[in-house]
Amino acid sequence: MMPVHHLPVRDTRLAVHTSGSGLPLLLLHAFPLDHSMWERQAPLAEHLRLIAPDLRGFGASTGSVPTSIADLADDAVALLDALHVSRPVVVCGLSMGGYVAQHIAARHPDRVAALVLVDTKLEGDTPEARAARADLAAKVGRVGQSILADAMVPRLLAPFTADDRGGRRAIEESLRSIIVSQPVPTIQAALAALGDRPDMTEAMRRVRVPTLLVVGADDQITPPSCLETAEQIIPRSRLLIVPGAGHMTPLETPDVFNSALLEFLAEALAG
Repeated sequence: MMPVHHLPVRDTRLAVHTSGSGLPLLLLHAFPLDHSMWERQAPLAEHLRLIAPDLRGFGASTGSVPTSIADLADDAVALLDALHVSRPVVVCGLSMGGYVAQHIAARHPDRVAALVLVDTKLEGDTPEARAARADLAAKVGRVGQSILADAMVPRLLAPFTADDRGGRRAIEESLRSIIVSQPVPTIQAALAALGDRPDMTEAMRRVRVPTLLVVGADDQITPPSCLETAEQIIPRSRLLIVPGAGHMTPLETPDVFNSALLEFLAEALAG
């Protein structure tokens, strides 16, 4: 388990889990999870300095709830300042974390050495998707976090086979536990921020850092077509589609993900 620090950041207080040394890798979690979704990336600390925050309102972070994806991006950069990280970092985000990573690359390009976008997309919500998020937020307010876990967990992972049933069940139980532990106001605020996020297509055309795009072949939420489109838009990008993974590729296939990330960095940042 990575050591945890609690640091004042802008108008809130963030919990951040760090380990390792060398080139910093900022790991930005998905909605409605926390830093622990990156637990299977712990071996990367042998090569990199891992920085895995709980975004504002999530996990062990306290204080105000998210107001926008851009706000979360500015939090992340302020957190790097609080950790005295001045060199450009590798920014890696999954799903909501991928949206935050895109905003960091667009708003703070000098802080980014390379970008890793995992099981995410560039486009904003459709009106229908935005309405669905608002409806879900209302249901969470009435019923509690369990309804969100019921809706999301079955869609987060690839279909299981008979011989991996036990492993799949353990991951499902872990995800459900994380989801139901998140505060209702944070969930509702984050759903609103996700629904209001802008389309990043044009902004990402201007990103010039090496970018690795990773998606599970069986991702039901942001399918491979989302990242195939992103590969055509982001100038220095390459795409990896991972067989046997759904929306949680680093958690489902950690060996594949970790090896691909290290290989990408060795090539992209050589010299």
